[in-house]
Amino acid sequence: MLEMWDLYNGKREKTGKVLPRGVPVPKGLYHLTVSAWIVNSQGQYLLSQRHPQKTYPLCWECTGGSVLAGEDSLSGAVREVKEELGIILNPFKAEMIYHTKREDIQEFYDVWLFHADVDISEITMQETEVVGVQWVNRDGLIDMLHSGKLHPMIDYIEEMF
Repeated sequence: MLEMWDLYNGKREKTGKVLPRGVPVPKGLYHLTVSAWIVNSQGQYLLSQRHPQKTYPLCWECTGGSVLAGEDSLSGAVREVKEELGIILNPFKAEMIYHTKREDIQEFYDVWLFHADVDISEITMQETEVVGVQWVNRDGLIDMLHSGKLHPMIDYIEEMF
C-alpha cells in the first residue's frame, strides 16, 4: 500500500495537498515526522537498532517515522511504535518534548515522550525495520551519542535532559 503524506506550508498549516512517499517534497513545502521515546520506571530509554539495509545501518534510535495523511503528530508516533515494536502506547500519557523545522530535509519534526514499563521479551520487531532492542540509562544514551552509535539526526538528546 502506498504511503501518503500531508504537505504543510512554512507555518505548519496543512495545504490540502498529499504526496506519495519517495516523491521529493516540492520546494517551500514540508512533511511531518515524529519520534517516540519510551522511558521506564527505572529511568531507562528504549532504543531500537536499525536494519542493516536501511540508511544509517545498525544505528540505535528511538522509534519514529513519517506521519501519514490524515494523522496528527501524536497518532503517528503511537502508530509507528505499534508497527515497529508491537507496543501499544497510551496517547493520554504522552508529552511533546521537542519540535523543530528542518529546512534541509523539508520536514517538521516532533518528539514525544511516553512512560511505559515494557518487557523486551514481549516486543515484536518489524523485520524490515528493526534488528535489536535495548534499555539504556541516561548516561549510556549520552555515551552512545558521543561515540556515534546513535542515528545522527538524534542530535537533540542533551536538550531533552
